[in-house]
Amino acid sequence: MEVFAQSGYRRASMDQVAEAAGLTRQAVYHYFSSKAELFRASVEALHEGAHEAAAEAGLAAESAGASLADILAAQIDARFRYLIECLQETSQPEELLSERQSQTRDLIQSFQDQNVRFHESTIDRVCRERKLTLREAMSAADLARAIQIAVRGVDDLKLKTDFIEDLTRVIRLIVAGAVAPATSASSKTGKSPVRKQSRKRK
Repeated sequence: MEVFAQSGYRRASMDQVAEAAGLTRQAVYHYFSSKAELFRASVEALHEGAHEAAAEAGLAAESAGASLADILAAQIDARFRYLIECLQETSQPEELLSERQSQTRDLIQSFQDQNVRFHESTIDRVCRERKLTLREAMSAADLARAIQIAVRGVDDLKLKTDFIEDLTRVIRLIVAGAVAPATSASSKTGKSPVRKQSRKRK
């Protein structure tokens, strides 16, 4: 992604990629048949790296005894800071965004689905371990989707670090509103802390 970030998609060449990777042009073509294929692989690697950063940050916050809101905020913060660090030298953000939208739309949807599952798993685990209860009619999946809606549409090619603070503040507010007070009736009666998502009848 470094070459695409510096030169943009249209001006980047396989020769530049080969030079940056310390490979011959033929070696690059051995692994990627075209620049478009390489771009897709770069986008996928970028988001996988961001996911790993989010997972590590979340586990660190969880181990430190942070609240559910702070754990989820830490995941979001780490994911976007990773993207900013990787793309801080981007000279053609509009072009890269356009190419990403047109060439990797399926990957983007896959990343979004992955993020929802990731946050849902975190919410479910933390709620069960700490005996937290989500408000009535709210499931872990519902809260995870609400978080994804909050971050959807964020232009990570133009994102600045100061905006991340605003975004994580929004995440904390969403989670705070979703978690029921500790003295709620459900916690007293010993009901399951997280409502199972109802399955639609076929």
